[in-house]
Amino acid sequence: MSGRTATPEPGGDASTPRSPAPTGRGLDPLTARRRFAMVSFLFWLPIGMSIATGVLLFTDRGMGLAAIAGFFAVHSLTAAAMELPTGGLSDVIGRRTVLATAGLLNCTAFTLFGLAATAWAITLGMALMGCARALSSGPAEAWYVDTVHAHAGPDADIRTGLARGGSAMSAALALGTLLGGGLPWLLGRGPGVGEWLTDATGGLVIPLSVPALLGALVEIVFVLYVVSALPEPPRPRATLRGVVGGVPAAIAAGLRLGAQNTVIRRLLLTASTTGAALAAVELLTPRRAAALMGTAESGAVVFAGLACAGFVCSAVGSQLGPFAARLARSSGRAVLAGRGVVVLGLTLLGVTTGSTSGSATAAAVTGYALVYLGLGVAAPNANDLLHRRVDASGRATALSVQSLALQLVAAGAGLAVGILPLGPLPWLLAAAVVLGGALLWVRRADGSPQGDLASALPVPAGSASER
Repeated sequence: MSGRTATPEPGGDASTPRSPAPTGRGLDPLTARRRFAMVSFLFWLPIGMSIATGVLLFTDRGMGLAAIAGFFAVHSLTAAAMELPTGGLSDVIGRRTVLATAGLLNCTAFTLFGLAATAWAITLGMALMGCARALSSGPAEAWYVDTVHAHAGPDADIRTGLARGGSAMSAALALGTLLGGGLPWLLGRGPGVGEWLTDATGGLVIPLSVPALLGALVEIVFVLYVVSALPEPPRPRATLRGVVGGVPAAIAAGLRLGAQNTVIRRLLLTASTTGAALAAVELLTPRRAAALMGTAESGAVVFAGLACAGFVCSAVGSQLGPFAARLARSSGRAVLAGRGVVVLGLTLLGVTTGSTSGSATAAAVTGYALVYLGLGVAAPNANDLLHRRVDASGRATALSVQSLALQLVAAGAGLAVGILPLGPLPWLLAAAVVLGGALLWVRRADGSPQGDLASALPVPAGSASER
């Protein structure tokens, strides 16, 4: 963020709410951008490290497939249940405290994954990680936007910073996937290193658990960085009564967002279609890789590489997001373009299903890359539209509502994909759902504001708007 004021969206200057600027006024936008990107990188790096080894680690601990599916269900349901309450908590007690708490919960979860060999301990770790996921879904981004608005005004450019944060997240996932898959392999190939580690710890630590334990150490670094690098001005002292009263009010305001603003309603519906796309890709691609390679083990290696490439494409898309908005002359049209790319990618994956020819495989890989590229382009522009319509007192809550919409539809779409016959149908249905979300932006794709939301969101006592 250079500090220059961006050209507002058409019609945006008249009805965009003026934020009460709750975060550090002395921090310039460029510094805030760098710190937001670093926070995003540190939070997602340990999660990326767990992608390649998570299922294998639980299997090595003696857990069956049904139990592992149950572990992941605990994570998803906990995250969904806690999404709105924790978003409201961030708006009441502050961004930094909630982010640090998320890091501590993740640190505990990764430690349990690395050391535990019982189902109850892994279940507890999944629940803690789900809660951490809900806690982290809005505060860092809300802190960044609040800081920029406090320094440069509500019409300042935030797309570039949001894009950098998205790129940092994708880069962390890509690097983490490579580290998580490579470390156990290297330990196993070393001269007895893996066996020595297992024997020295009495089987408590095995090569597959090393990425989880290393992730716990990264989470400690994350917490220390959040506490030291994300300044917030003093807030009114949070009492139990204030938190209990303020969080439900923030939740109620979050649930009213879509009803009171047309653009936010489109954004929530668009986020929900993202859930359908991700459910199809994440559930169907591993099976497809295994079928292509002939064995599950070889398919897992191919999927790890493909997932890393997808995260890189998402990072590139995020970097292209501001350019797409300038080229299309609005964030709304950039969202439309990004979603169109996602539809094209899913369609390519669908029409090439069942074919193992070289051209079909190349088209499928291209489709996979396009899905993540399109999601990367659309995300910073969608959030730019959101932040111009929500003030600081409800910003994290709005992000939590957006995340909740994605997670709920992803869960439902995952169940649907699981019962549909394998073939083009699941891919093409996912493409149709995303297309429906994209068509919402064809009319008035400029995304101009439809009304002032400041009055719809609760303002904590002692905020700038009351002064």
